[in-house]
Amino acid sequence: MNKTITFEDFSRIDLRVGTIIEVNDFPEARHPAYQLTIDFGDLGIKKSSAQITKRYKKEDLLQRQIVAVMNFPKKQIAKFMSECLVLGAVNGKDVILLNPENKVKNGSVVS
Repeated sequence: MNKTITFEDFSRIDLRVGTIIEVNDFPEARHPAYQLTIDFGDLGIKKSSAQITKRYKKEDLLQRQIVAVMNFPKKQIAKFMSECLVLGAVNGKDVILLNPENKVKNGSVVS
């Protein structure tokens, strides 16, 4: 386990639910990845790179809801600008996306 944080530390992380609306291959990435376009409702459309090609096919990701960190700084990955961090449980090189049990409104806060 990493260092303990306070509730105030945790409350600064902006976790939201969004729906994947577009998935593209990302051949320029160092490790196999997809470029995701995600609808976060009132927060708008954001892009993210995700190393999830081992478990997920592109067509299986469309319209899937995910959880992402919204308030990380943007990150340039090759010629792609990642605007949020999609969350997943990591098991070796396999990543299992975190998602709500039931469909919720895009942009919903996760706490």
